[in-house]
Amino acid sequence: MAYLLKHPDDYTSALHRSEELKTLAEPYLTMRSQIPSGMELSADYEERRRHILHSFSATQTEWEDWHWQMKHRVTDVDTLAQLLPLEASELDVIAKTAQNYRWAVSPYYLSLIDSTNPLDPIRLQALPSLPELDDNFGEDDPMGEALTSPAPCITRRYPDRLIINVTNMCAMYCRHCQRRRNIGETDRHEPKNQLKSALEYIRNNPEIRDVLITGGDALLLSDQTLNWLLAELHAIPHVEIKRIGTRVPVTLPMRITDELVHILANYPPIYINTQYNHPKEVTLASKKAIDRLITAGVVMGNQAVLLKGINNEPHVMKKLNQELLKIRVRPYYIFHAKNVKGTRHFVPRIQDGLAIMDQLRGQTSGLAIPTYILNAPKGGGKTPLLPQYLLHLKGNRAILRTWEGKIVDYTTP
Repeated sequence: MAYLLKHPDDYTSALHRSEELKTLAEPYLTMRSQIPSGMELSADYEERRRHILHSFSATQTEWEDWHWQMKHRVTDVDTLAQLLPLEASELDVIAKTAQNYRWAVSPYYLSLIDSTNPLDPIRLQALPSLPELDDNFGEDDPMGEALTSPAPCITRRYPDRLIINVTNMCAMYCRHCQRRRNIGETDRHEPKNQLKSALEYIRNNPEIRDVLITGGDALLLSDQTLNWLLAELHAIPHVEIKRIGTRVPVTLPMRITDELVHILANYPPIYINTQYNHPKEVTLASKKAIDRLITAGVVMGNQAVLLKGINNEPHVMKKLNQELLKIRVRPYYIFHAKNVKGTRHFVPRIQDGLAIMDQLRGQTSGLAIPTYILNAPKGGGKTPLLPQYLLHLKGNRAILRTWEGKIVDYTTP
């Protein structure tokens, strides 16, 4: 074997290094089992799911129907009280917050909530809480999307790409949503004449090669509308790729039907970026949805939002990214939570994100390391944030800090 040919001192050094690396891995291995994963859902989950089905007098077939899930989204405290054993004071807080901010959650996502844990990451993302009423923080539109809309439904911040906002509808209205100003009191898709105007703008601007369809949740359009929109974009010669922004693999995986998969397969290349924020969201049902999308040739990526109290801890983010790779979803971005009114309690420190990136680098596969992004205010665009690895650069000499914190002097020819 090859190692027998090494100098004995080399072999001893390699064994020593192996032990060093093993020691570096131990803290995460110790913590990993304490971070809940959706792939390890307990009997409590099945009991909650059965209870929800019983409360709605529904069958398993209905549970798997995304139309049924949307029709039975939970939107009021009376229904919620029948489905989750919450205290009266907790229900009062939800009702009070709902006077200012609309909420809705699919039965599927509701079934993932651990009602015994007030800090459950699923619950925190799904159910309103009192800190949302803090009006001393944030803006309705911190990204200045209204200032970067040159045509109906369009947001444009970059030279070669843009967004089409097609709906305000979601299977669940995330409590950290950056576009909560658009939720309103009723669900509505953008009318077809507005979408036609957006398409005309794209046709008239040949530098646009990349179009992101989002909302709201783009996959809550009807199959017919989605098919029409993708076909129109596919027919524009300078549009090279279509992207779809959706959270349905996380909040409504049954939306990924055979019919939808057939539509998506007709218009390659399609890239879908979804938003898993915690390992609890990576479930068998979610994996099934991802598997179906991949059979359509869709390339999957994840754009997590860094949220205080949910995932702003290195071990949690590492487990999330590793769970995603196991279901063939590539961690793409970690977005620093935006300064949106009513979301102050979710906004972490930038130092939290940098610490996560520092502990991911070298500690896990590069495939599991997304880019940490802060969106510059008022449409300034995505700004990557990195720990400091280049300490000094002058001429051909660089002083570097490695992933282990070692200082290295590096000289180029």
